Amino acid sequence: MNVDRLQELGLIRPETPPKPHNQLGQEEFLKLMVTQMTHQNPLKPLSNAEFMTQLAQFGTVSGIQALQKSFADFANAVGSDQTLQAASLIGRKVLVPGDQALLSAEEGMQGAVELGKPASAVTVKILDATGAVVRTLDLGAHDQGQAEFKWDGLKDDGTVADPGLYRIQAEGVVNGERLGLSTLVVAPVESVAAKPSGYGLCVQGPGLGSIDFKDIRQIL
Repeated sequence: MNVDRLQELGLIRPETPPKPHNQLGQEEFLKLMVTQMTHQNPLKPLSNAEFMTQLAQFGTVSGIQALQKSFADFANAVGSDQTLQAASLIGRKVLVPGDQALLSAEEGMQGAVELGKPASAVTVKILDATGAVVRTLDLGAHDQGQAEFKWDGLKDDGTVADPGLYRIQAEGVVNGERLGLSTLVVAPVESVAAKPSGYGLCVQGPGLGSIDFKDIRQIL
């Protein structure tokens, strides 16, 4: 008769895995506490305050260990959910922070300018690989928020720009002062990958590089 069958019949008890030497369980703690009380100095017994302090310290350590495990389980659950969400973005377009974008012959280029305050004038400049401005877009006045723009691929001189990667610069007049502004770009998601740190995910696409999943502003 094998060991498993003997355990089912209750003839032998299943072996419990040995506890690591560097861990103190509740049973060991209580034994240590009883031993301490048994061998204490009769002339200077352990006070109730000291006893309660030691119990509280043990309870705090146990609570922290349980909290750490709960956070680890929660992080794993969030990570799995984030992975599923990120994978569903492949083939779709997202609006993300960026100062360069891909000009498509069919769809042109789309993006937005971020405005922390209202601006009396907003301008977007499109630059080629040499740094030359090929198109200037006048977006006019805009309130706080996002000022969207779209470039059809035509240069300022009326000729058609070659499809490819172009840089974007934006500026606006805020309270009478001309300031540089942050830009967002619309780009397709081609792949999803883990961040180099091992924590979190990033999406990748033409002209995007690696964008942190949490930095996605809008899914289109």
